[in-house]
Amino acid sequence: MTVMKGRRASLVCWLIAALVLAACNDGPANDGGDDSLNGQVLVSAASSLSDVFAAVEEAFEESNPGVDVVLNLAGSASLREQILGGAPADVFASADTLNMDRVVDAGDVDGLPRVFARNLMRIAVPVGNPAEVTELADFADENLLIGLCAENVPCGDLGRQALEKAGVSAVVDTNEASVRSLLTKIEAGELDAGIVYVTDVASTSGDVEGIAIPQAHNVVAEYPIAVLDGARNPNDAADFVAFVLSDEGREILIEYGFSVP
Repeated sequence: MTVMKGRRASLVCWLIAALVLAACNDGPANDGGDDSLNGQVLVSAASSLSDVFAAVEEAFEESNPGVDVVLNLAGSASLREQILGGAPADVFASADTLNMDRVVDAGDVDGLPRVFARNLMRIAVPVGNPAEVTELADFADENLLIGLCAENVPCGDLGRQALEKAGVSAVVDTNEASVRSLLTKIEAGELDAGIVYVTDVASTSGDVEGIAIPQAHNVVAEYPIAVLDGARNPNDAADFVAFVLSDEGREILIEYGFSVP
């Protein structure tokens, strides 16, 4: 009898342990992530990608029902600081390799970034070109109101490189945090000229006029994209990056004036 009681007691203890283990497994399974985030991809993308990524978002969501792409658009340097500061993001698309490299060096990128698009710089002036700007040399005219993107912002660094290649010491009246901010001031006639991307001039639908920069002085912008380490939704994030790099994604980029590798 003593042996039987011992066996029954052992069986009861085993059953209790199994029930406790099952309860523990059921509970934390929901703590591994917030169900409300399922299917959502937060994409931190450079301001110059605003229009084309809106089209990419629409096409990707159409092909992937249930996935919600949320775009966080700002200057690449600002996005880099957000990511390094711990702000949530699943994908980073930068307008230059420098800001992406800093995120990579910090260990915040999962895998290797891929260059998915290229762009060129262009002089932008208000409609009608009231200041009669014709070339980069005009950026040295103290009588003109000249704007560039700020230093460490890709469009600012690239614009300064173009000016340096042309041997021009620009007299800059404002340094903007993003290319869209600069473009807005040119559209409003608050500036006589600025240097933006070719695609930005095209995106204004005639509200800004563009003046070509000679090939000898122009600079190529390269756009890398990557899934971020610690992404809340790495699977859908990887699918989004793959879509950008796909034939359909490349066609959208070309449609909006970008060149593709």
